[in-house]
Amino acid sequence: MENQVLTPHVYWAQRHRELYLRVELSDVQNPAISITENVLHFKAQGHGAKGDNVYEFHLEFLDLVKPEPVYKLTQRQVNITVQKKVSQWWERLTKQEKRPLFLAPDFDRWLDESDAEMELRAKLLGRNFILFIIFGTMEEMQNKAVVFFVFYLWSAIEIFRYSFYMLTCIDMDWKVLTWLRYTLWIPLYPLGCLAEAVSVIQSIPIFNETGRFSFTLPYPVKIKVRFSFFLQIYLIMIFLGLYINFRHLYKQRRRRYGQKKKKIH
Repeated sequence: MENQVLTPHVYWAQRHRELYLRVELSDVQNPAISITENVLHFKAQGHGAKGDNVYEFHLEFLDLVKPEPVYKLTQRQVNITVQKKVSQWWERLTKQEKRPLFLAPDFDRWLDESDAEMELRAKLLGRNFILFIIFGTMEEMQNKAVVFFVFYLWSAIEIFRYSFYMLTCIDMDWKVLTWLRYTLWIPLYPLGCLAEAVSVIQSIPIFNETGRFSFTLPYPVKIKVRFSFFLQIYLIMIFLGLYINFRHLYKQRRRRYGQKKKKIH
């Protein structure tokens, strides 16, 4: 029993450039974390599933990574970030095909490849801007019908996306749900962008009337710059982003179902 190796629960997620590992150990101090020959080595004293003990694990990555892991300690866990050498999507985390028993997907950060591509747009140009600027700062917008359609379309997409993630993480493939996951975005995503655009168009006269977020350039220019000018630029970016992401999502869908068709012939 003295030589028994205890392994903590480890949860992982990825983006094209990074890997995220969450080690479920509390009260950890000075952990030994390193990467040698593409293998992550972890060893630390902490409180885990087997009480206060020394826990360790080793993971050989599927592809090459940079040998400088970055970690952050919290009271409940250890968060590790590893940079990929090549920016690409991995089909799994480890070189061995069978997933280690202590390893599981991190639902809090989990995205599939198509959603990872769209994550930046959602953060910078999408929902946050509509939610906090268009709806959040203008009470006049909050009672308009377009608000219902925006939230309805956002929610409809997420219902199937996260249900698909849940089944994927327990190695279940429900063909109907998979088809919905890779198909419903075709009408819902453009409709969602259209609803966002309508909300922006309806807010323009309100921003012009109230003068909110507008400003005047200093002397000697003294030109008043209306916030509606930036909203018009944002409208162009909405439809530009729609075109770029629609092409990407279509390629993902064709890759998923095109390979299956090839196997039939």
